[in-house]
Amino acid sequence: MQHRRSMSGMITLAVIGALALSACSSSKGSGSSNTPAAKTGYNAANTSLVNASTNKNGTVKYALSSTPDSLDPGNTYYAWVWDFSRLYASPLTTFKPVPGNDSLTLVPNLATSLGVPSDGGKTWTYHLRPNLKYSDGSPITAADVKYAVERSNYAPDVFSNGPTYFNAVLAQNTPAYAGPYKDKTGGLKSIETPDATTIVFHLASAFADFDYLVSNPQTAPVPQAKDTGANYVKNIISSGPYEFKSYTDSRGAVLVPNPNWSAASGLVGAQNSKEIDLTFNQEQVSIDNDLMAGNLTGDVAGAGTAAASQPKILNDATLKANADDALSGALSYVAMSTKVKPLDNLDCRKAVEYAIDKVSAQNAYGGPNRGDIATTVLPPNVVGYTKYDDYPTPSNSGDVAKAKDELTKCGHPSGFDIGLSARADRPNEISMATSIQASLKKVGINATIQQYPSGKYFSDFAGAPAFVHSHNIGLIMMAWAADWPTGYGFLDQIIAGDTIKASGNSNLSELNDPTVNQLLQQAIQNTDASARVKAWGQVDKQVMDDAAIVPMLYRKDLLYRPPSATNVFVTAAYGMYDYLTIGSTS
Repeated sequence: MQHRRSMSGMITLAVIGALALSACSSSKGSGSSNTPAAKTGYNAANTSLVNASTNKNGTVKYALSSTPDSLDPGNTYYAWVWDFSRLYASPLTTFKPVPGNDSLTLVPNLATSLGVPSDGGKTWTYHLRPNLKYSDGSPITAADVKYAVERSNYAPDVFSNGPTYFNAVLAQNTPAYAGPYKDKTGGLKSIETPDATTIVFHLASAFADFDYLVSNPQTAPVPQAKDTGANYVKNIISSGPYEFKSYTDSRGAVLVPNPNWSAASGLVGAQNSKEIDLTFNQEQVSIDNDLMAGNLTGDVAGAGTAAASQPKILNDATLKANADDALSGALSYVAMSTKVKPLDNLDCRKAVEYAIDKVSAQNAYGGPNRGDIATTVLPPNVVGYTKYDDYPTPSNSGDVAKAKDELTKCGHPSGFDIGLSARADRPNEISMATSIQASLKKVGINATIQQYPSGKYFSDFAGAPAFVHSHNIGLIMMAWAADWPTGYGFLDQIIAGDTIKASGNSNLSELNDPTVNQLLQQAIQNTDASARVKAWGQVDKQVMDDAAIVPMLYRKDLLYRPPSATNVFVTAAYGMYDYLTIGSTS
């Protein structure tokens, strides 16, 4: 995900097997009987519960340096929103809200169990928990889950931000389904709801990761009668532990406990505060200062403090004790557009690969504590990772001679001019982009940095190919984490040809390599887990052979939790604090 969904923690084949077997799991929600003992101090929340409390009377205060792509669960692809949205939107499955690697355990949420596959993995059946209600008191039904998938995947003119997995994996209607706002024939034939609590998905082919897929917020129910399309974000009907008291575009939102939600129902979550306040468009360093002063509970973006704030935290023993250097599971990288000249030429892209001084970029981003230098698309904590380096340079500091040689091969011996986009409200990303700009200048590549806001970065700018082409943006700053912790969950949406779309595009390179596409599809249909793992590594290598991506950092994020924050821990599933449990003493 646009440091979207982050999946961290090393997943072994044994764990994958255990998750597959858990399709027969009980109907209970996520317990926390195995929660590690509470600890305090630097990095304590990476593996343990910090500041455990039963106080539910505090107000949790979050801030964000920009605006969300959307808080609508069907129209979002940022990791923090997927984490945060579970407060008000309950998908069919989710990740267990506990510290450490147990947070990678998939558990039923809206559903009574993980999916029951049949027909060789082409059909998946789920049963909803009985007697569930929305925040307005109306019943939650299987038809609402079906509708949620239809609106989020089949109305790209209304919702452009989220992933398109369901559109790709579901059996296709004949004639093609036009989406819920245009089709009047009863919706997708590939999703059946034989009764109010049963939903059946019919796939075009076997899809081994389907239980992971339905953990994304697109399966959180939406009542069709109350859907207002693009305006639904202003009046979301809650199925989670909190409901919206207010929402204002560009300003923020206030959430309060949902009176119709109950932990006794088995749904995952908790109501550990009387109110949750979320404020948009706050300057990042100001957010950091407010956290350290105790004026905020958290930075909801979960992307770490600004580089300028880190020395203050790390050099003060008291402040450092409230910080966690979390392995985000994200890859920071530069996407190279294969459709913007001259980067449509492989040798020109190779010149960029060799030219960039990754050590300088690492230091600009905040130093080694912000992440290790990357050479692959898959991070080390995602299944399928294999260590290699297609474009080695001395001490990872760039190789001017090799870069100029590739420029000669591509017909631009003196270099070329190109645009480099980055998110304006992310100072660390701007700093890294500035370092990359300096590296490229040494070989004659003149990169002009173009800054755009995070909230619209993918819908209007970097993720809108027409805008990218017309503005000569050949290089695009990006951070990505797995939608779920397998090679497919990391790779598909950023390198598969069929994921390219006109807005909200995450395949920023616009890569459409038949070899990559075929390997991805063959692997996800393969019931042999070891064969799938091998294939993810092959896909990674092919993408790097295509020089479509410049891997920069396997990222870490320095998070800060003030002493007033209660029930805090890092979820390995999202690479940031788990927002389902956090409370406050103030």
